[in-house]
Amino acid sequence: MTPEPLASTLDEQAAATRDAGERAFAAGWKLVATDLDGTVIPRDRPLSARTLAAFAACAEAGISVVPVTGRPPRWVTPLAEEAGLRGQVVCANGAVVYDLDRDEVVRQHELSRDTVRQVAERLRPVMPGIGFALEAVGGFRREDAYATRFDTGLEARVGGLEELLSDSPPIVKILAKCPGIPSDEMLERAVAEVGDLVNVTHSNAVDSLIEIMRLGVSKATTLADVAADRGVTAEGVVAFGDMPNDLEMLRWAGRSYAMADGHADAREAADDVAPACGDDGVAQVLERLLSWRGR
Repeated sequence: MTPEPLASTLDEQAAATRDAGERAFAAGWKLVATDLDGTVIPRDRPLSARTLAAFAACAEAGISVVPVTGRPPRWVTPLAEEAGLRGQVVCANGAVVYDLDRDEVVRQHELSRDTVRQVAERLRPVMPGIGFALEAVGGFRREDAYATRFDTGLEARVGGLEELLSDSPPIVKILAKCPGIPSDEMLERAVAEVGDLVNVTHSNAVDSLIEIMRLGVSKATTLADVAADRGVTAEGVVAFGDMPNDLEMLRWAGRSYAMADGHADAREAADDVAPACGDDGVAQVLERLLSWRGR
């Protein structure tokens, strides 16, 4: 009988396979695409000095760093200043591209008012108590039933859905909360009901929250456009993420990593697993990739 390989032997084999893949990728590496929350930003902690140093080292090597986040632009600007990032940021799960240097939205993918109404009409019966909020290019607005955690007092408008739509704002993302139903279950129900109409995802497994963009819009589709503007194809992009809203991006990039403490679906979609967010997993991978360049 053939003996089982020792665990240390298996670890060495896995590391050798990883190193070979990273070395091959690093030769043509041109862009870092990274999610923010749960990927480089641990809960209740700022970006670490190690992560900031890794970003700076990439920039020095001529490798662009592009944040690709579910956050709206207003949540990105202070963070970008802290991290020393310039250029474009993919926001709202691909619905918006915000240019930090020009301080303006340069690309947006809007949802029609009719689509917003249809989404609400289809989801209310299957998730009683659901509340909706709308991310508009000009500000955030919500129904009373949508309880806020971060934007309370900053809403452009609070009221019924028709009131929120009354002045025809350009809506780029719908958010929906339904207390008592986990985000994964909300996502499953929503995809079944409106998956033919919009793209549905989530970025937080504990808040009973889903995020809805125009059909065909994701982090991957918009990142592909931003990369193409720089002459970069998927093969030159390394991507990092931790949640279902990162799945398309992780599958699209030439090399991708899910965080060890991320969602199981993200780990399945990625090429490899990075150490946990709180352990500076992205920085660890970037340091290793930089070490392979020129070898």
